[in-house]
Amino acid sequence: MRIETTRHLHCTVMRASGVLDHAGRARFSARINAVWDWSPGPTLVFDLADLDFYDSSVIGVLAMAMQRMAEEGSGRIFVVRPSDHLLSVLRLTDLLSHVEVRDSVEETVAELMLRSGDHGVPEHAAIPPPSLISRLNVRRDHC
Repeated sequence: MRIETTRHLHCTVMRASGVLDHAGRARFSARINAVWDWSPGPTLVFDLADLDFYDSSVIGVLAMAMQRMAEEGSGRIFVVRPSDHLLSVLRLTDLLSHVEVRDSVEETVAELMLRSGDHGVPEHAAIPPPSLISRLNVRRDHC
């Protein structure tokens, strides 16, 4: 399993690829804990579209993050480009009501940046192009 984390000003993006099984769950959970304070809230954006295989561990990872956010009283979770199967699983486990589903990491990052209101950009302004968004990255890690 490969986990790429990118720190943005208003969120942390976590892209997972490969196999997310029991062993991967432990690594992924540890990675979430390691980057927990990278963003306000925290705000975690999960891109799981490149997973070749996942079992119930994906639910465990998301549930762990949701539980910690509930305990701390803040945080947001976005799931980007989920497969139909993952959407069904999230719906069946009632986790879908606790995550925000989006089509694009870049659009999610831009939306969060614009809604923060601290860049002097009106909320109704157009979403900046991905080239601008990528320059806002301050840290990228692979593990």
